[in-house]
Amino acid sequence: MFDLKGRVALVTGSTTGLGKAMAMHLGRAGAKVAINYANNAERAAATLEEFRAEGLAGDIFRANVTDHADVTRLEAEVREKLGPIDVMVLNATPDQPIKPIEEYDWDFHQSMLEFFVKSPFLLTRAVLPGMKERRYGRIINIGSEVFDRGVPNFSPYVAAKGAQRGWTRSMSQELAPFGITVNMISPGWIPVERHENDPEEDKAAYLKLIPVGHWGKPADIAAAAVYFASDEANFVTGQTLVVNGGMTVN
Repeated sequence: MFDLKGRVALVTGSTTGLGKAMAMHLGRAGAKVAINYANNAERAAATLEEFRAEGLAGDIFRANVTDHADVTRLEAEVREKLGPIDVMVLNATPDQPIKPIEEYDWDFHQSMLEFFVKSPFLLTRAVLPGMKERRYGRIINIGSEVFDRGVPNFSPYVAAKGAQRGWTRSMSQELAPFGITVNMISPGWIPVERHENDPEEDKAAYLKLIPVGHWGKPADIAAAAVYFASDEANFVTGQTLVVNGGMTVN
């Protein structure tokens, strides 16, 4: 089960955190993986070295996934080096400061929409011709539990993630006749590198709320991505899988 040999997967924002875990797991399942980054070339090189040390197939690709020209170039480069993209995981994300609405401006709201609405739109438009021709594709959005929980002092991020979920639902219906599934994974708070300096009291307070009683791991999200990417998920589309230890119940 969950054999991805012969598939090509692109994971945006995948040199650290959840994106890196998903890229590694997709590679371990047999996919050739396009690892994407925007700025930190040193970290990207280290990730690729780790990837290849496991004997996994793939390569690294630099692109700003909110820029039309970069997305067009990215799709062409992945297709040339690895083959047509079969699986696309939309994971890239900017910083997410928590503060009241009075301290946000519209430019920040716009930056959230750039990552979680514009980027999925641009990337999907880029890969659709090939997916439709092959009548096969897997589009996996990475959402967040914040939409279900309505987290306060986080309104631009919550709103953009809600828009991303709505886009997932609509696209799943539009693309289903072409053999293309569109699903979303919504993680809870899973501490990764960018959470290293988060206050320990905040972490302790959140941990107390998790019904299963322990933190989630990046591998938990990666396993969900492998499932959605696989042939075993062929009859599943338009769904949101919330991976947060029972913090929310759908």
